[in-house]
Amino acid sequence: MRKLLAMLGPLMIVSHAIAGTATQPPITEQEAYAIGVEAYTYAYPAVLMEMTRRVRSNAVEPDTITRRSPMNRFAHAEAYANADARDVVRPNADTLYSSLWYDVGREPLVITLPDMGDRYHVIPFMDMWTDVFAALGTRSTGNGGGTYALVGPRWKGTLPDGLRTIVSPTDVGYIIGRIQANGPDDYGNVHKLQAGLKAVPLSGWGKPSYVPAPGRVDPAIDMMTPAPQQTARLDAAAFFGTFAEVLKTNPPNATDYATVFRMERLGLVAGQSFDLAKADPAVQRALTRAVPDAYKRIQSRVRGFGAPVDGWINAAARSTKLGVYGNDYLLRAYIAYAGLGALPNEDAIYPLSLADGEGKPLNGASKYVLHFDKDRIPPADAFWSLTMYGADQFFVANPINRHAIGDRDPLVLDADGSLDLYIQHESPGKDKEANWLPAPAGPFSMNLRLYVPRAAALDGSWTPPPIRRLP
Repeated sequence: MRKLLAMLGPLMIVSHAIAGTATQPPITEQEAYAIGVEAYTYAYPAVLMEMTRRVRSNAVEPDTITRRSPMNRFAHAEAYANADARDVVRPNADTLYSSLWYDVGREPLVITLPDMGDRYHVIPFMDMWTDVFAALGTRSTGNGGGTYALVGPRWKGTLPDGLRTIVSPTDVGYIIGRIQANGPDDYGNVHKLQAGLKAVPLSGWGKPSYVPAPGRVDPAIDMMTPAPQQTARLDAAAFFGTFAEVLKTNPPNATDYATVFRMERLGLVAGQSFDLAKADPAVQRALTRAVPDAYKRIQSRVRGFGAPVDGWINAAARSTKLGVYGNDYLLRAYIAYAGLGALPNEDAIYPLSLADGEGKPLNGASKYVLHFDKDRIPPADAFWSLTMYGADQFFVANPINRHAIGDRDPLVLDADGSLDLYIQHESPGKDKEANWLPAPAGPFSMNLRLYVPRAAALDGSWTPPPIRRLP
């Protein structure tokens, strides 16, 4: 892989030089606007990643509550996310996260996984474009653990024997590991496994005396506003200026150069800073208009999954690209917006419900039931869960502190083996509380997560049943 990148590098430079010297007529505002919408869509995941990285790595030492940690160091969650968590949208309440922001621009990072026994886990590696380029864990590499060297796209060197190599397409990226946790009583068992999950720079690997340097806190970083909101609030100058800086150390994918060259028409050149105030006035006006329009376009991408089936949008059944997006930049941007860190379909799928079976938006003012026939229980080789989110895509406080319900809970089956889940704001009664997923008083949405889904869930022959509104 490194040899291939080395061969492509000169070609990319030559191609860039040719494009940069071509003579073109002055750009019109209409042309700049069209390119600006494309550029915002293309850039959004990388800018969101950078804004998220700034918040989550702005720490002296790893914090188990916020899961913030200095670069190249794991932060292990001690418990599920709570209703106050605002760093990453649509978290799960199935696994304990072990997250790490890495920078392998200077030297490799050695990642060690412990033997996980029979416990489901997945350790995905996500580059700055949000593509999951590698995933370790139960489905892909098994549960026996191992040691891997994560290297940057331009690194040249020799690794010690015994290290498997993983090449990151970008210097910076995000690992959002998940280890199955069967409720709070199981946390202690997961904590022991998390303790065996290590990340050490190559220069310190195998040296008992190695101690990671503490991080530094930048007081100028907004630590109160969620990163997605910070990204949405960036004006054209801040957004494209940030993107230009990200591009300096995180190169485009090999198939991105048609878009990269189009962006040069705006004066946005990979490897160079970008100051909108110095751009052509037509470009300034165009990008100012393009940013809010492009953001709305990203939000509306959910319609591209087609009409809901029984109230559910099952992206996995309509797209095989989740987690690895190719040149589908709009899909990539939407998934970053709706659920940063989504796994490839083979590891997990996330059918989304915004409405009941009649197409009416879900709202805690009503009561609902989700019924699974005995032979239609979610088909997952690991496990499944149904998770509740408020209108802002985060958990909502409730009296029993339950944000998800699934097959690892002590559910009560009907006499015929079928299952009813009660979804409402108030308790359905003591006899039904075991199957109750509390809803907020107002609008809400849900994800039905299937971990290591079976073929029926991937090819669409199984679909979630409709959510029925009760009288």
